Amino acid sequence: MAEEIRTDIQTEQPLEDTVVKVFRNAKVVKGGRRFSFSALVVVGDRDGTVGYGYAKANEVPPAVEKAVKDAKKNLHQVPIVDGTLPHPIIGKCRATQVTLLPASPGTGVIAGSAVRSVLEYAGIRNVLTKVHGSRAAKNVVKAVMDGLMKLRDKETVESLRGVEIEVEKRW
Repeated sequence: MAEEIRTDIQTEQPLEDTVVKVFRNAKVVKGGRRFSFSALVVVGDRDGTVGYGYAKANEVPPAVEKAVKDAKKNLHQVPIVDGTLPHPIIGKCRATQVTLLPASPGTGVIAGSAVRSVLEYAGIRNVLTKVHGSRAAKNVVKAVMDGLMKLRDKETVESLRGVEIEVEKRW
């Protein structure tokens, strides 16, 4: 897992990226096998901004570069409350379902590698997760992003509903 610090031109914030998985594809031709590669990359500033990218190329480094470029185009803001999620949520993508639960301080990120990379680069430090169904890395990353996009913080919900909400803390 290569980690590099990059700077986003639009927001002037340092963005970090990590390669979640590299896929290899072989095409059989007259002279033998011709390989192509694709890369799944997560980019984030560890402070509420995260995105993922997927790209293909004939070699690994260009695939990773293209995926990082794609991820920077697809950045999203994630609401974070005290280093965890504002509420439990389920993200879905095809046959994959990811359950994300807020956790008390000191718990850490209890997750598999694909889920962990998205949550850590989003800046979430305490969370419990469970993946149901397919565990394919592409679908897991998409399901986690789906769940994170559904999150709403207290202020957003209050403004949408026009009422004041009391929040109970479990810890």
